[in-house]
Amino acid sequence: MRRLSLLLLSVIASLFSSPALAGTEMGKAPSAASVPDIDTTDRFIVKLRDPSADPRAALAAIGGTFGERLEHVRRMSGGAHVVRIGRRVMNVEARAVAGRLRSDPRVALVEPDVVLHPMLVPNDTMYAQQWHYYEPQGGINLPGAWDRTTGAGSITVAVIDTGVLPHADLASRLAPGYDFVARVAGGSDPGDYGCNGSTSSWHGTHVAGTIGAISNNANGVTGVNWGSRILPVRVLGRCGGYTSDIADGMRWAAGIDVTGVPRNPLPARVENLSLGGAGSCSSTLQSAVNDVLARGTVVVVAAGNSSADAANTQPASCTGVIAVAATTRNGGRASYSNFGSRVTISAPGGGGNDGVLSTLNTGTTTPAADTYAWFQGTSMATPHVSGVASLMLSLDPTLTPAQVAQRLQQSARPFPSGTGSDCTVAVCGAGIVDAAAIVNAIAPPPAPPPPDPGWTKIADEGQAFTVSGTQTVRYGHAPYWITRTVTNQGSCTNAFFATDPIVGTVKQCEVMVSAVSPPAAWTKVADEGQVFNVAGAQTVRYGSGTAWVTRNVVDSGECTNSFFGTDPLYGVVKQCEVSASSTAPPPPGWTQIATEGQLFSVAGTQTVRYGTGSAWLTRSVTNNGECSNTFFGADPAFGIVKRCEVAASGSTALR
Repeated sequence: MRRLSLLLLSVIASLFSSPALAGTEMGKAPSAASVPDIDTTDRFIVKLRDPSADPRAALAAIGGTFGERLEHVRRMSGGAHVVRIGRRVMNVEARAVAGRLRSDPRVALVEPDVVLHPMLVPNDTMYAQQWHYYEPQGGINLPGAWDRTTGAGSITVAVIDTGVLPHADLASRLAPGYDFVARVAGGSDPGDYGCNGSTSSWHGTHVAGTIGAISNNANGVTGVNWGSRILPVRVLGRCGGYTSDIADGMRWAAGIDVTGVPRNPLPARVENLSLGGAGSCSSTLQSAVNDVLARGTVVVVAAGNSSADAANTQPASCTGVIAVAATTRNGGRASYSNFGSRVTISAPGGGGNDGVLSTLNTGTTTPAADTYAWFQGTSMATPHVSGVASLMLSLDPTLTPAQVAQRLQQSARPFPSGTGSDCTVAVCGAGIVDAAAIVNAIAPPPAPPPPDPGWTKIADEGQAFTVSGTQTVRYGHAPYWITRTVTNQGSCTNAFFATDPIVGTVKQCEVMVSAVSPPAAWTKVADEGQVFNVAGAQTVRYGSGTAWVTRNVVDSGECTNSFFGTDPLYGVVKQCEVSASSTAPPPPGWTQIATEGQLFSVAGTQTVRYGTGSAWLTRSVTNNGECSNTFFGADPAFGIVKRCEVAASGSTALR
């Protein structure tokens, strides 16, 4: 098999004696702080088509239709309501939730209640030295992109390289990877020293830091993407790596089964390959690229460091990849960078005395202490584009690899002139990647179609669920589903359903609606979280669909997990129902004259009661009245539909 070498041109040797690295702050590994909660929300702004509707009841009903718990927080100006859901979500997911709710005919407007911030620049201590992110001539215009998104946790980026060390500025971002050199789980980097006397490069760790170093944590460097996962896939060892290992690593990273290797539970939407070798694209690599693209995964590769036509370098010459050339700090073509018609786009790779600053290790053979270093090469340019691609998918996960490539090219910044080594479109691709231009051009993904009336959601991806007896359950996201028969309980996961029906997209589980139609013998008395009243001692059940728990209730109860002693259907909005016997006609001595919200008339002055079950308010009424909380001065049974009754001796007239 052909071995592919690293596309790292050089390490600036003087770095390790520079004052910046010699300082005590640079000598310590930064703490692995978590990514700030800056691109999430748990609230929405909702306007109802019927402004007179009770917002609490209406929102609870709307949420139940879509499997979302909608809690009314307050009214706001303009006739809308602030609504809270039961979890905090990334803004990209919030837009998807809003799209689903918008399809309900009772909703006039819904949008995420997003948090706004000042112009965003991270506070990492070395950010000012990362010219490749922000300088107008040679940088990629990241600050303007970060105002729109800093990355979604649902997106995974694979670094197919020498492995990735658990650097303190990376460790919390790393997903469980795999080592295709040693064929063991992990994906760390034991060192690639010993090839012609070389020391270990820690190449994959440097690449990973550009894509996603922990950011805005007041320490170290900044990554392009602050929120998505990094999947380390080791395919390169001493002197490079075999094409077979690289092809296996590509497929595995995308969620495609590889014989003898455990399935990857977190398929990548972007693969970064900062590697290459001489020759046109081999059939093995092209086949792997084709398989990965068919799974919806973007493949970003280095153009090469031979100052030659990229058509003679693989995998840069493979069809369908995004091949990245390197530019310098002033925007000119780096002297080492490959070029030509196979190049898709350019990004900063460094040149002269200027390199790309990222995470590294001080070990010359095996891992030692965390550090940071400037490297040059198309290997360093490539993760800039991979990071931006992951930001794009964070905003719109429905984008295909071809759409990602096209939009990157359409939004690229024109090459500057007068650099001394000017790029052109024919030499260096469409331009220099412009992160702000591309993410701000991406519209929210289209709203998904309304729920299929034949199915009812029972769980989100990753949750356990229960069903009544044996039922047909489907797993996925419209329009891609797989089904299986489930008895009593299951897990809404790729493992339980034995495949991933739609890679890179958050999925859910639904049960056939025939299994969840409530029998006529039960009547709803409360939504989850509400207090309810019943007439005397009654049997009440708590749950949803086919999953219920029952208990005897006297007079009143609470529709909660704690009152019923368990959660019969985790992650799904539940309700309480009482056996139909509690809704029998009023006892002798009282006659119903109105249901809640209606006006009524009585003959002269009569005693009228308002409520339901065993919860009533009474007052004297002369001639007419209204069956409402306002007329009777209170709500005797919150959350329950009530009625008005008059003592049997009174003549009545409903209207």
